[in-house]
Amino acid sequence: MGSALAGFGFCSALIVAIGAQNAFVLRQGLRREHVLPVVVTCVVADAALMAAGIAGLGAALTSVPAALTAVRWGGAAFLLGYALLAARRAVRPNALTPLDLPPATLRATLLACLAMTFLNPHVYLDTVLLLGAVAHADPNRWVFGLGAATASVVWFTGLGLGARRLAPVLSRPAAWRFVDGTIAAVMTAIGVSLALG
Repeated sequence: MGSALAGFGFCSALIVAIGAQNAFVLRQGLRREHVLPVVVTCVVADAALMAAGIAGLGAALTSVPAALTAVRWGGAAFLLGYALLAARRAVRPNALTPLDLPPATLRATLLACLAMTFLNPHVYLDTVLLLGAVAHADPNRWVFGLGAATASVVWFTGLGLGARRLAPVLSRPAAWRFVDGTIAAVMTAIGVSLALG
């Protein structure tokens, strides 16, 4: 039980920081669009990446510096591109409220969700490398992983479904301008920090 709680606490500390994946789930929750499939996709992807880290993929990746460099530069480009799209939404008044945007198909939404997850190098750093290394130090590493996966379920469910309560507040264009502006700033900061190494 102690290992599960340790995994839950460790993953909670990592996952709460705003990033591309969290921003995407929040935006989908605010739009009330394909929220449950997005939450399930994030949870399953995180669990798979955590399992890979606990199984030893993190240690294998650190032995191939070229792979880490490719992930870093590709991730930086992706995050900066996403920041540009968010900044564009923030400065275009006709694209600020959820009702002004045309609904996306489930397929397009899930592809975007998978991109936010698997093209984001912070996901690999957090789940595969860092969480994997900490889990290996625990005598019950798979129980630790189960606790971490549970934290992912709690977080993404709360973020996606809880965002609906914010919808009345964020129905104003100024609020969406703030949300998208914040997302653009955070994604730019993360992308630049990755590019600078």
